[in-house]
Amino acid sequence: MMRQYRTAKDANPGCLLFFRMGDFYELFFDDAVAAAAALDIALTRRGRHQGEDIPMCGVPVHAAESYLQRLIRKGFRVAVCEQIEEPVASRKRAGKTPVAREVVRVLTPGTLTEEALLDARHHNYLAALAEAGGAFGLAWLDMSTGEFHTQPVAAEALAAALARIDPGELLVADRLLARADLASVFEERAPTALPDARFDSVSARRRLCAQFAVAALDAFGGFDHAEIAAAGAALDYVALTQRGQMPRLAPPARLAAGAVMEIDAQTRRNLEIVEAISGGREGSLLGAIDMTLTGAGAREIAARLAAPLTAPAAIRARQDALAAFHDDADLREAVRAALRRCPDLARAVSRLTVGRGGPRDLAAVRDAIGCAGRLAPLLAADPPSPRAALSEAAAALDGHGALCQALTDALAPDLPLLARDGGFVAAGYDPALDELRVLRDDNRRLIAALQARYAEETGIASLKIRHNNVLGYFVEATVATAERLADNARFVHRQTIANARRFTTVELAGLERRLADAADRALARELEIFACLAAQVTAAAEPLAAAARRLAEIDVTAALAALAVERRHVRPVVDDGDGFEIVGGRHPVVELFLERDDGRPFIANDCDLGPDRRLWLVTGPNMAGKSTFLRQNALIAILAQIGAFVPAERAHIGVVDRLFSRVGAADDLARGRSTFMVEMVETAVILNQAGPRALVVLDEIGRGTATYDGLSIAWAALEHLHEVNRARALFATHFHELASLVGRLDALCCATMRVEEWGREIVFLHEVAPGAASQSYGIHVARLAGLPAAALARAEEVLETLETGGQSRALAALAEELPLFAAATPLPPPCGVCGLIEGVNPDELSPRAALDLLYRLSAASRGAGENG
Repeated sequence: MMRQYRTAKDANPGCLLFFRMGDFYELFFDDAVAAAAALDIALTRRGRHQGEDIPMCGVPVHAAESYLQRLIRKGFRVAVCEQIEEPVASRKRAGKTPVAREVVRVLTPGTLTEEALLDARHHNYLAALAEAGGAFGLAWLDMSTGEFHTQPVAAEALAAALARIDPGELLVADRLLARADLASVFEERAPTALPDARFDSVSARRRLCAQFAVAALDAFGGFDHAEIAAAGAALDYVALTQRGQMPRLAPPARLAAGAVMEIDAQTRRNLEIVEAISGGREGSLLGAIDMTLTGAGAREIAARLAAPLTAPAAIRARQDALAAFHDDADLREAVRAALRRCPDLARAVSRLTVGRGGPRDLAAVRDAIGCAGRLAPLLAADPPSPRAALSEAAAALDGHGALCQALTDALAPDLPLLARDGGFVAAGYDPALDELRVLRDDNRRLIAALQARYAEETGIASLKIRHNNVLGYFVEATVATAERLADNARFVHRQTIANARRFTTVELAGLERRLADAADRALARELEIFACLAAQVTAAAEPLAAAARRLAEIDVTAALAALAVERRHVRPVVDDGDGFEIVGGRHPVVELFLERDDGRPFIANDCDLGPDRRLWLVTGPNMAGKSTFLRQNALIAILAQIGAFVPAERAHIGVVDRLFSRVGAADDLARGRSTFMVEMVETAVILNQAGPRALVVLDEIGRGTATYDGLSIAWAALEHLHEVNRARALFATHFHELASLVGRLDALCCATMRVEEWGREIVFLHEVAPGAASQSYGIHVARLAGLPAAALARAEEVLETLETGGQSRALAALAEELPLFAAATPLPPPCGVCGLIEGVNPDELSPRAALDLLYRLSAASRGAGENG
């Protein structure tokens, strides 16, 4: 058996080997050590190898999925080695040989199909990157839904493309993995390295043609060599890991260059588009707008946010469909009510086509196409009805009635997880199965009757006929009564346990054989029916996949319409122009939190980045809302270009082809980068890549270094954005000196966050107004943060000195003063004051008592002054 194990292990290097032994998957040697630590299970020993104990651990087969899920999430690859014959078959062979075993699949992060191993609300992409002729190509597919895409990509855009796809696993050729110029692209993704030969474009083309039964790929798109190499490598990897059980995959769809808004990884993090910086959906744009009701809809809205469109016609088509739901509340609610009961059709079909489905997947297909059938007449309409935008979806949802009826007729009300458990075929569906079930159930009744007869004949009322997997059926009596059976020749002793003895009879053995035969034949018939039903689903896989896509799109469209009604969003105008005008814009995430937590309204603001004012210099104190204002306009652009309505009174957006954001401060010490270095790297990316159709959001460039250095860098960056990039940009800063550029840079205009001063206090109005801030109010913010009074007082002294004198002279003068905390040490309170206020509770003072206390404090203070 261990030779068998080593053979399977050697054939699957880099994988943990789940070796089936009866009711357990066992792991040995180093695999056992690694798995025991990762799963927090006991590490034991079994046998010896080269004089050493063999480490071993195992997990029950019935609970294997939960353990596999934990291993996959920790980055392991797992080869599953199953018993491919019954133990009785191995005993019939000559000699003493182990049960035949074979690796039936390899589980990797990008090749999962099981419901328990997947997140219903996220795609699980397997991506491949290839290079041919100096050009790069990406391909990515989702085995759980059948999606398959390719894209040509430039070297400098690789990181942004991978951030958009966010694959669960990335395949890369050995030679690319060794390239130093690509190290930064791969360092966060731990790619799977494959031999260069698996990325050969000629072999890949043949593989793709064979998979989709075509002579040429031209009908699917004009793919270049790098895209074909990547797509072929991904397809080959699926075949390798699935051991020939290929899932249904759609033909590869090519994403043309410039078809979606490019957003680099750092911008996605800064803007918290699909995930908050703290992790998870809460606080992200996705978390704020996702009102979808199905897993497929949740995946679709996340995919749209990851890749906003750049074609105005396609955006308007989505807007038209959304408007139909927005303007018809009855239609919207009827559709959403139906979707609440709609299972995940795409993933159920995928599991059935790959041979891993169960009765509940058949039920999911039945219920989903039943839902589609109910939705189709609701959506169908003749032009020029507002519902005309939904008629194409209605056509894809209809036409599955025969399959739905077949599944409805076949399936029982209560379904097991696995087909091998039986009991999932409805009574009356198959006469042959019904007969076998009657025979099986009659034999069970005969066993019950036999138990009653044996109890009566022996006079042992407690006698039972029981069953287990080792002995089969047996007669069991307590130790005290078992002697009566032992004296009876009819009962043959089988086993003695602590408190009972077990027997069998010729009659019971014969009945057991008939029962087992009937049960086995009934289960075999059920499995035949299951295979037939699964084959019907597989035959209809393509139209079912089309219906699944439409269900997801309808869910997203209706959800965005409900969002627009609930949050007062409006339809934006999106065109090929170069304008960017938002009237009464609001931050969709911050607004939600304000209204949900304390009911406060969000302060709306305008933003006009037209051609003659495309670069805004935004000044104002911290806490006044600069970052919120910057981010909200970027998020509004994203929402507009996914076809959603936006949180504003009015919006007109010229398509944004690239979005850049440099907001917030973070270091990257693992790569030797300080906060300022990270800031400069991100700024360099923007200044090197942004073009006239880009939208740039920059916050506090240059703040991480000396004042003059920072001002110089910010000054140069502002000029570069205006003169070279010519992008639409929001540039927030505390360097008020930059306002002097307004007269020299034609398209630069100033905006500031309004504040109101009340003595020593300030009130943040969160309003954007024309002009520049006169000061930063940093000390006011420090006071709000709770800095000690002594530190605040000293800060005010230093600020006054710096503001009234030349900076160099002021700094020299400050350095000659007393040490900072000696100068700012607070004086002891005046004599007698402490005694007067000690124990006073202001909330309990009447107006007269408060006035009396004030007079006494004043007198005590004067007395302390007179006494020195």
